[in-house]
Amino acid sequence: MDYKIKKINDYKWEIEKDEKYDMRVPGIIFADRQLLDHAANEKTIDQVINVATLPGILKASYAMPDIHFGYGFPIGGVAAFDEDSGVISPGGVGFDISCGVRTLRTNLNIGDIKDRLEDIMSTLSFNIPKGVGSKGKIRLSKNQLMQLLKEGVDWAIRNGYGWEEDKYFVEENGCMAGANTDFVSSLAMDRGMDQVGTLGSGNHFLEIQVVDEIYDTGAAESLGLEKDQITIMIHSGSRGLGHQICSDYIRVMQQSVIKYGIKLADRQLACTPVSSPEGRRYYGAMACAINYAMVNRHCLAHWVRTVFERFFGKSSDKLGLGTIYDVSHNIAKIEEHNVDGKLKKVCVHRKGATRSYPPGNKDIPDRYKSIGQPVIIPGDMGRYSFILLGTEKAMSESFGSTCHGAGRLMSRTKAKKNIQGSELKKELFNKGIIVMAGSMAGLAEEAPQAYKDVSKVVDVTHYAGISKKAIRLRPLGVLKG
Repeated sequence: MDYKIKKINDYKWEIEKDEKYDMRVPGIIFADRQLLDHAANEKTIDQVINVATLPGILKASYAMPDIHFGYGFPIGGVAAFDEDSGVISPGGVGFDISCGVRTLRTNLNIGDIKDRLEDIMSTLSFNIPKGVGSKGKIRLSKNQLMQLLKEGVDWAIRNGYGWEEDKYFVEENGCMAGANTDFVSSLAMDRGMDQVGTLGSGNHFLEIQVVDEIYDTGAAESLGLEKDQITIMIHSGSRGLGHQICSDYIRVMQQSVIKYGIKLADRQLACTPVSSPEGRRYYGAMACAINYAMVNRHCLAHWVRTVFERFFGKSSDKLGLGTIYDVSHNIAKIEEHNVDGKLKKVCVHRKGATRSYPPGNKDIPDRYKSIGQPVIIPGDMGRYSFILLGTEKAMSESFGSTCHGAGRLMSRTKAKKNIQGSELKKELFNKGIIVMAGSMAGLAEEAPQAYKDVSKVVDVTHYAGISKKAIRLRPLGVLKG
């Protein structure tokens, strides 16, 4: 595409609204020059432009600095649509609905585990279900699964998994409103039946990390973190259930665009009006997948606690294994935002993007009201991850959104071709990082060099003002599917 791009500042760029591409709004990309050039070379900017053509889109089609090519919408894309005149699109959420991150604190420090790290990782590897198609330890009847999909983390707590207080540190308090199992296919149900509490494969992981750098001491205190403290990060989503729901509704939406006369720049943008029967059905099914994903991470955290209890001979409570926060980065939600000076209900799509709410917001835990919502940004297994904080500027600049991770530089196929998993494992070991992986090919796909440097991505969001650096975490032990 032959588009015009204007520099707003060093970290923000505007693709001018161009009627020849049927753009209804401009595109806004948060990036430095290097990240912008990569997006242009990958033709991801074309996807930002395509999203800007959708009915009812508000303000702009946004892209975060970790942007890369995705199905329909770019990964790292944010778009908000008018609840009455706008659309909802499965491609704007992604196949792994509610893929997200939970981080636990501990009261251990690096000295407590450095000589025992390999043993801890082996024990976790043995006890955490992982890998493609993996089955969990929880066996559900169809009725139990339906209850889980409706109730979210409350279901898990009632059945003995995790702590009651955990849910207050999960987005939506662990239960997305509007979940309706009538709109979930039997195939999706079947795929989700045995996968609760499983890590999965691909870029999903469980990491033991250490607090490596503190940028905001007040925030660190609120988060319960200090230098050299051990944390655990869990990155997983809605597994086969979410994937199937997305696949099911892409087919529905392909018919909807004909029914409602919606013109698409790319058929992968298949969508339907938010307020249509099809839109309500997708939203109800998607909410089920969100609840499933939050329960999945909740149960994975429960297995982590049981492993640590056995390994250290102390209760989870005495080990300080509390939830810092759990947030999704593949999601569409009805939220209230200021649009042209008026509060408006909008459907915000975040695909590879994280909610970034400011201090005082009603939807964040009381503990964090003074600092803003924790934004958990996983990096790659050879460098860093971050905890950021939401900002007021994110509300005005990006519908309360920021980045979600490092973002791929290299396709999985190319990574497998260019990188030897066994060599990578040795390299990481020499850096003091213990890696347990289901396969060497799968490990190669997730090599650090296949990803952008997350520090650069986070710097862009920090200097653009859409999230604020608080804590840097360094990986010590990595469990991959």
